Amino acid sequence: MAQTAQSQTAAPAPASHQIIIDTDIGDDIDDAFALALALQSRDINLLGVTTATGDTKTRAQLALRMLRESGHGSIPVATGRATRPPTTLTQEDFAKDIDLRGVRFPSAVDFALAQIRKHPHQIELVAIGPLTNLGDMIDRDPATFHLLKRIVIMGGDIPTETEKALPEWNIKNDIAAAQKVFTSGVPMTVFPLNSTRLRLDAEKRKTIFRQASPLTYMLTALYYQWGQETPTLFDAMTIASLLLPDVCPITPMQVSVDEKGSTVPSSGTPNVDVCLTAHEDQFFQLYLQRILAKHP
Repeated sequence: MAQTAQSQTAAPAPASHQIIIDTDIGDDIDDAFALALALQSRDINLLGVTTATGDTKTRAQLALRMLRESGHGSIPVATGRATRPPTTLTQEDFAKDIDLRGVRFPSAVDFALAQIRKHPHQIELVAIGPLTNLGDMIDRDPATFHLLKRIVIMGGDIPTETEKALPEWNIKNDIAAAQKVFTSGVPMTVFPLNSTRLRLDAEKRKTIFRQASPLTYMLTALYYQWGQETPTLFDAMTIASLLLPDVCPITPMQVSVDEKGSTVPSSGTPNVDVCLTAHEDQFFQLYLQRILAKHP
């Protein structure tokens, strides 16, 4: 008997990673490129987006517009505690041009903790902004926070024999929260500046922007609102590492956060996995392949 087309079609494989992205989208442009990579990856189940630092509501509006216009409007967006804005939002106009009728953003802390309780030991919390929401989660419910599978952060700058390190943006903008996260005991993978200076040159930008999909239209618009020339895709490495771990090999290290916001390695028992050197060619091959795919 001939098989029907339906019976010949294999069911899609379940997503390998269940994640929440915690982001300060709207300042630099790399958060938007990181979110885009997650949306273009079937092996990632994005449970929600939470926004951190400064005007968290406007950041949430930006994320919501990206989700809606790329066909992912059912993914929840939640707002973190508003803080004194560390910068001016460069992509505010994009964020404001959205219909918010009937939209109520839940609390980022409430949303994330509820998801962790629902999916214990399954969620990878990808933090690509200052760690305020994570610190608030620890303060609110440390037992639930420990039910995370892993924390994945873009943050810090690890000194080497040939390079000094300075306090990095995501760490120094909430030092107290970073100290809580690094001492939380939850498994954590860190992608510092050492491995994330991934510059998107003019030829690669042209390749992405001429794709003319709903998602690349938005990346193009956000790029021009950002108003600088060459983006550095710091944050996108966190997502790429989920998809292809070999793109950024890790080393177990003991790392602490000092009072100035520096990430300081020591000889103690490792508390984090750190990637110090990325395979840049592999990263961009993966990134372009995913972003340009018409049917991710």
